[in-house]
Amino acid sequence: MEQDVESPAIVRKPKLPKQAREYLPKQLAEIDRAKKVQRYVQKDGKCNVHHGNVRETYRYLTDIFTTLVDLKWRFNIFIFVLVYTVTWLFFGFMWWLIAYLRGDLNHIADNDWTPCVNNLNGFVSAFLFSIETETTIGYGYRVITDKCPEGIVLLLVQSVLGSIVNAFMVGCMFVKISQPKKRAETLVFSTNAVISMRDGRLCLMFRVGDLRNSHIVEASIRAKLIKSKQTKEGEFIPLNQTDINVGYNTGDDRLFLVSPLIICHEINQSSPFWEISQAHLAKEELEIVVILEGMVEATGMTCQARSSYISSEIKWGYRFTPVLTLEDGFYEVDYNSFHDIYETNTPTCSAKELADMTSRTRLPLTWSLASKLSQQGLPESEQESRETKTSLDNQEKSQQSEKNGDIANLESESKV
Repeated sequence: MEQDVESPAIVRKPKLPKQAREYLPKQLAEIDRAKKVQRYVQKDGKCNVHHGNVRETYRYLTDIFTTLVDLKWRFNIFIFVLVYTVTWLFFGFMWWLIAYLRGDLNHIADNDWTPCVNNLNGFVSAFLFSIETETTIGYGYRVITDKCPEGIVLLLVQSVLGSIVNAFMVGCMFVKISQPKKRAETLVFSTNAVISMRDGRLCLMFRVGDLRNSHIVEASIRAKLIKSKQTKEGEFIPLNQTDINVGYNTGDDRLFLVSPLIICHEINQSSPFWEISQAHLAKEELEIVVILEGMVEATGMTCQARSSYISSEIKWGYRFTPVLTLEDGFYEVDYNSFHDIYETNTPTCSAKELADMTSRTRLPLTWSLASKLSQQGLPESEQESRETKTSLDNQEKSQQSEKNGDIANLESESKV
């Protein structure tokens, strides 16, 4: 019977030895790890750089406020609760110590005794009184008397320190909550960057957008090329940063970010992509970091959003799908098509080669000797001999005319 063409053929894999079967997954894992590109900046904007061997750790304590704000939420909340609990316990112990030294705890049921704090009969009640004092609750059951000067001094100290702790910790939590990083979550970048023709020039493009109705004021865009290089002197510079012009000279880098915009970088002689072709781009180990900055309209704080594109995320010969449509009285943005691209006719050569070919086509047509010969159908040697013979005949004619002129002059002089 004939085997069906569409049915898959059964291919039995050769049985490998046990050592080879154990070694093969490790080898494949190493190959995949080698192919994996290490990013300098993640797609969500986080910088993939860790600081190690920092000996001057005291510098973090000199700016303790920023250090607390930069901590993760779980550590921040833990420190917030810990600071308040420690201050309450400390001043509760101080109130209990004053009552113990004055002997108030020994005269709890004595109505003729004037204690420092009424109704303070132990450490628990002293701790509650400390909380009431620092948080200015004041239930009215435990009250300080005017016969306790040391208690009045402690009350002043706790009130001042309590206000400082409140200002510091509440301010830290407020800044932590209102960080502009959260506003940057609604600033989106396209998944891929594209390279295609625009106005007769090869351009690198990517798209940015804002998901909120509140705008980013004074928005500006920057781009950096992250690529290792080696200087002419042999110095190796890892992760060298090169500016990518996205409209700094023309002002196109200052954005009115109401609807999604396509940021364009013209690949010209000053561009780092001037000599990179489509085939060369696939072999390059580079990364483009884009930075969008501006002020949040609601809070006035500066906001920064970042993203990056590696060489595999730069699509050659594509354009972005339009997302803006005109509806009845307004413009509508379809964010479902924000990352969509479509293929377009684009030369695969580099911008330098494209410029050379364009300049050649624009040169004026000149009739060279070879073109004349090709049109007349004469061999080059025969044409050259004819031209040489013609020039010799012209020279002989001019010399003969000069001789005839000299003879005529002599005859006229002899007659005279």
